Amino acid sequence: MTLRDRHIFCFGLGYSVRALLPQVMALGTRVSGTVRCEVRAADWRAQGVAAYVFDGTAPLPKEALGGVTDILVSVPPGRFGCPAFLANRATLVRLPGLVWIGYLSSTAVYGDCGGAWIDESHSVAPQSADALGRVAAERAWSALARHRGVAIDLLRISGIYGPGRSAFDQLRRGGTRAIVKSGQVFNRIHVEDIAAAILSAMSHPAGRRILNLADGCPAASSEILTQAAALLGLPPPPEVPLEEAGLPPAMAAFYAENRRILNGRLRALPGFALRYPDHHAGLAAILETERRVQAA
Repeated sequence: MTLRDRHIFCFGLGYSVRALLPQVMALGTRVSGTVRCEVRAADWRAQGVAAYVFDGTAPLPKEALGGVTDILVSVPPGRFGCPAFLANRATLVRLPGLVWIGYLSSTAVYGDCGGAWIDESHSVAPQSADALGRVAAERAWSALARHRGVAIDLLRISGIYGPGRSAFDQLRRGGTRAIVKSGQVFNRIHVEDIAAAILSAMSHPAGRRILNLADGCPAASSEILTQAAALLGLPPPPEVPLEEAGLPPAMAAFYAENRRILNGRLRALPGFALRYPDHHAGLAAILETERRVQAA
């Protein structure tokens, strides 16, 4: 079955999915999905996407999933797992023609690894509420895939950046500080590489796969901010030791975990190659795009 013959339903038409859709639509794939409000649904419909409002609790009308062959899930988890799965389980277990499920998870499911390099064989050890919810969601969607005998990809994504969501935007908002913790690094991946990975996985379904989506070049957040400032011709943001930063609990939790993500399985996907193998390439491309748009 080619992508031209398939119909993908996206639970959550968010940032990463928006980077994917022009590519699958250009290949002839039919696209449907959910948003949180009717205004956004109308915008998507105007672009040829059958959009439905999903509040995270009420099941979708049965016709919403009619003819769907692929499910892509990017909605954040709730306390008890994935709200899209929980609300629509009765329809999903009987959905005819299902070929592939993609669940956009997070590398946060590994918990703190003390800065060690880890791959997909590493045990999950979720520490935050979000990570706990993602592990529950991974298990629920995997059980559905096993029950239906369809392929599933659990795509554990690192920190997402790209146009409109990068260190440049942080600096432009003002008041940015470079929080410093010795030995601390974060993993990242450009949104266009996420889209390319999803497209490759969807095009080559293969049982149950777990894939780490990271560029393989972890770096300290202070390093990223300093480079972005230099590219903008700005002075580097002031460095502040973590213990003096007074971060709110949610932000401090990011600095409580440290890991380096290996991406061998990602790079082995058929036809896939990282377009932005490190933050140097990614930031330079974002800035070039911004300047090209401004000049147009």
